[in-house]
Amino acid sequence: MQITANNPDRKSWLHVNKDTDFPIQNIPFGVFLTKEDIITIGTRIGEYAIDLGAFHQLGYFDGIPLTDDMFMQDSLNDFIADGRKTWRLVRNRIADVFDAENSSLRENKKHRDIIIFDMNDVEMLLPIDVGDYTDFYSSKEHATNVGMMFRGKENALMPNWLHMPVAYHGRSSSIVVSGTPIHRPYGQTLPIGETTPVFGSSKRVDMELETAFITTAANNLGESIAVDEAWEYIFGMVLFNDWSARDIQKWEYVPLGPFLGKNFASTISPWIVTMDALEPFRCESPKQEITPLPYLQQERKDSTYDIKLEAILKTENGDLNLLSKSNFRYLYWSMSQQLAHHTINGCNIRTGDMIGSGTISGATKNSFGSMLELTWAGKEPIILKDGTKRTFFNDGDTVILQGSCENDNVKIGFGKCSGKILPPINLK
Repeated sequence: MQITANNPDRKSWLHVNKDTDFPIQNIPFGVFLTKEDIITIGTRIGEYAIDLGAFHQLGYFDGIPLTDDMFMQDSLNDFIADGRKTWRLVRNRIADVFDAENSSLRENKKHRDIIIFDMNDVEMLLPIDVGDYTDFYSSKEHATNVGMMFRGKENALMPNWLHMPVAYHGRSSSIVVSGTPIHRPYGQTLPIGETTPVFGSSKRVDMELETAFITTAANNLGESIAVDEAWEYIFGMVLFNDWSARDIQKWEYVPLGPFLGKNFASTISPWIVTMDALEPFRCESPKQEITPLPYLQQERKDSTYDIKLEAILKTENGDLNLLSKSNFRYLYWSMSQQLAHHTINGCNIRTGDMIGSGTISGATKNSFGSMLELTWAGKEPIILKDGTKRTFFNDGDTVILQGSCENDNVKIGFGKCSGKILPPINLK
């Protein structure tokens, strides 16, 4: 089925700024609360939120086999479970109705007043009920940088890293939507030069510049997903900040890996950008140094996407400080390889599962995706516009992630993924 929604020549009858992340060619999916306190599934064009529950009830999806309550829920899980054919039919229809040449909704003021909201009048909610969350470690530059800090240049990459995409299982309950404040976590740390740990709030709260993809139900327990079929089970992507408490993490991670240093919060952007919308921005992944085992060998070369990423620090005085400019295409292991590896042992993937990319770093310092790297474990502080320094984040700092794809015809963006760091909650 053709992706007609991607037509770069299409214009909307809604007013859309030229530099928007959400032209009519995007049509992402999310969940929002209206000013009437109604939760609905929706999409976005420019600065307008579109109530797809009302859109459906008023007949604009006629001819597409959808349940009556498909978009009148508090998560996208049921819609995602319907599969790629439904996703594409729905997205194409939305594009058609909001096309400048289509007057069916444009000329119906009563329907417009029910369906269309100003973005300032809605509150974005977590778009999915996250069942399971896995975080990969798929940036060679990031893994090398961290390895150099802790093991030295000669042992930077662990022996398995070039042979398979490595990951850990994260905590889905603490995944929050953009705009949710993040409290500085408590935990054990081992001060430098000491042999006995101390308890207190983390002094090294860090960001991780990541993306994540959302799956539909893909396989039964005991079955695996072939690497060249994995794309069929990926609904879309979000920006993802997997907050880290580096001092807590450093003390706890041997022998089983991250725990309290990671599971206190992870932030995602509210709009899920579909893989269909990103299709025009496919590109080649970095050349893999070692030919992987057959189950990880991909037929297509354009197995990744040219998504420009930024991390920005907003201080309490309102200054915006650019910390990093990276790109999704830097990842060594692709999403299809990640999903194939995840299931090769028979692990079943379910609708609403979220798979993180791991921190995305490039080859140059200004493209590093964490403060751990940008300040080289705190040894090289960053000087901000107001003259203050940062090695890691202070209370009151807001971290903003942004991402978009652009070509000569269109820009497809993700909006913002932001979180403000607040002091720790007082212990009882």
